[in-house]
Amino acid sequence: MIAKSLALPLLLALSACAGVPMADPQADQEAKQFLRPDGDRGAVYIYRSGMFGLVRPLDVGITNGVNARLPYNSYLRVDGPSGPIEIGCAAGDYRKSTQVNITPGRVTFVEASMTAGLWGPHCDVAEVAPDQGEAAIRSSKRVVAQ
Repeated sequence: MIAKSLALPLLLALSACAGVPMADPQADQEAKQFLRPDGDRGAVYIYRSGMFGLVRPLDVGITNGVNARLPYNSYLRVDGPSGPIEIGCAAGDYRKSTQVNITPGRVTFVEASMTAGLWGPHCDVAEVAPDQGEAAIRSSKRVVAQ
């Protein structure tokens, strides 16, 4: 009975990844080295953890930049020029964004999460401490940005 109850969440998590392009294992491992960009470029990792909305990928993106769908326990890395960027999420009709400053030679971490709303799912994006971001990414899989 316990084995069957554990199998359902696993199957739901795997089905959430279906249709979302995942990076190859080498790209995933390279990103988990958390290398700092050279010159005036910075990097941002956007990751999703938390079990709410397990079966539904969360749409995230950088305004006028890359977009991705993040299933449970996944992330993407984006390198780019320094300066402020707007990172947003979408859950159904609900949208939310936050501004993050990309600093030259620095890696920034942003957590995207799905939350409960009164009429449907909501989402949130927030910058987190590097140790929290690195720990979450080490147990996640990299997606391919669109």
